[in-house]
Amino acid sequence: MDVVDFVPEHNQFVYTFGGCRPAATIKPGTALRLWTEDAFNNAITSVADVPSTVLDSRYLNPQTGPFYVEGAEPGDTLAIHIVDLTPARGWGASAMIPFFGGLTATDRTSLLHDHLPEGVWIYEIDSAAQTVGFQTRKGDFEVALPIEPMLGTVGLAPAGSEVFSSLTPERFGGNMDTPEMRVGTTAYFGVNVEGAMFSIGDGHYRQGEGEACGTAVEGAMNSTIIVDLIKGGAPDWPRLEDDAHWMVVGSSRPMEDSWRISQVQMIQWLGELYGLDRMDAYQLLTQISLVPVANVVDTNYSVMTKIAKSLLPERSAFNGIHADLRDRARSLV
Repeated sequence: MDVVDFVPEHNQFVYTFGGCRPAATIKPGTALRLWTEDAFNNAITSVADVPSTVLDSRYLNPQTGPFYVEGAEPGDTLAIHIVDLTPARGWGASAMIPFFGGLTATDRTSLLHDHLPEGVWIYEIDSAAQTVGFQTRKGDFEVALPIEPMLGTVGLAPAGSEVFSSLTPERFGGNMDTPEMRVGTTAYFGVNVEGAMFSIGDGHYRQGEGEACGTAVEGAMNSTIIVDLIKGGAPDWPRLEDDAHWMVVGSSRPMEDSWRISQVQMIQWLGELYGLDRMDAYQLLTQISLVPVANVVDTNYSVMTKIAKSLLPERSAFNGIHADLRDRARSLV
């Protein structure tokens, strides 16, 4: 297996999906060891920082990439298996940002009241205990929370020569902010342009479902992933698989449309896996699906439909590539 290490210089970060030149060209089956900057572009480092003063909206959510995958063509499927995620700093940061978050007025939901108070929370890492520490800004409450690293953003270039901000989740993936994008997960994306042109970023040291205030425990991340190519079979929306679940992410506004996308796409996947009629798959889905909300704060909201493999007869998706990638990953850790 080819192994490529890539640590971008600051001027190599990209802030869109589409419209960027490749950072490097790789072969299918390559393992990448990558470094990504946090979503704040390291502009927030202290509780004394004022987000509206230090953040530059042009340079949020920097991405490492994009990477050109040899042989990838529109209609193919790119498989990205997450082998390892390790915090690259001894602390992470979260923030309340004016007119951003799930429980405040926003640019889409205009109200007469002022924005919520802005502020920063710094989470120190205890490497031995594998925890991040939450401390209140008022009072003396604190609690140690388990580190649960994830990638908020994994995405490909969109179709039709479109260019989207790296803050956007869509059918090409992007800023989905689902905690399921973690070690052991294989994500499947439909290729839209020659070379696929995928990038990753937005490392989170932990995040609750929904990312309610708009920011997780944001931090720079060391990521090891394996990238492989499946000819044909492109899913319409991102599909995820781990050892225990089948998952589909839909991203749109309003949120019920995100839910509908993920439900319809899972019905389609059940049909492919088990040869079910669409109405039979709809009925089965109704009785077994879980629907965690990934994010309620991005330019599109992301909702996941999730099904436990243990409830159904054993099947292999995409010719069993998840199990193959999981086995290959053992040689890297």
